[in-house]
Amino acid sequence: MPTVANIPGPYRFFFYSFDCHEPRHVHVRRDRAVCKFWLEPVVLAYNNGYSAKELNRIRKIILGNLEPILEAWDEHCGQ
Repeated sequence: MPTVANIPGPYRFFFYSFDCHEPRHVHVRRDRAVCKFWLEPVVLAYNNGYSAKELNRIRKIILGNLEPILEAWDEHCGQ
């Protein structure tokens, strides 16, 4: 599970190798909570354990780091 580097905070942003056939997206984990956001456009795909407030915070972090996240996806998935 490659992790997107240099995004500060309590969240881990990562990809699964078996997801490369899907549209670009990122998984986010903190403790036992996990969610998935599509990246084009940035919208929630799945949530397990985050509050609406925290999902909004995560979305803002993704928007602020969208270019490096997309670059990491392309590097990992070979697009």
